[in-house]
Amino acid sequence: MRLIALMQGEHRVTSDADEVISTVLGSCIAACLWDARAGIGGMNHFLLPDGPAHDGASLRYGLHAMELLINALLRQGAERSALRAKLFGGAHLQPHLPDIGHRNLTFAQEFLRREGIPCIGGSVGGDRGRRIRFWPVDGRAQQFLLPPTAVQEGPAPAAPRSGEVVLF
Repeated sequence: MRLIALMQGEHRVTSDADEVISTVLGSCIAACLWDARAGIGGMNHFLLPDGPAHDGASLRYGLHAMELLINALLRQGAERSALRAKLFGGAHLQPHLPDIGHRNLTFAQEFLRREGIPCIGGSVGGDRGRRIRFWPVDGRAQQFLLPPTAVQEGPAPAAPRSGEVVLF
């Protein structure tokens, strides 16, 4: 197994069964999409649902991140009609600040609905961060909930910790 760490504003697509994509999320969203028949999948990690069109860091925004992920999957042989999704993240970590996690989640769910891509699982909302591992070839995902004060979004540590949950 090769663990590929995904940072904010990045995406990764692969058909390599030995690759596992991992990231750490708070209010951000990671969309995990795959086509099991083609044996290809990928993940993105976006920070905000939308932003200015002229922003050079547009990979941080949901619309651009979702389009890049889907287009990369299709270029590498995935069939749009066979795509399935799992969403992770969207936590509300700072009660005294606006709920960006909810905005991110609403955007991602609506985007998938408009695109006709079924969201068949994941873990969203709440007040805790998550470390996610995603097996893009078959769509398996694993989540580790983080202590409330431990979220620092970015790449995940390689070693699993207690409290592991496997999502199918």
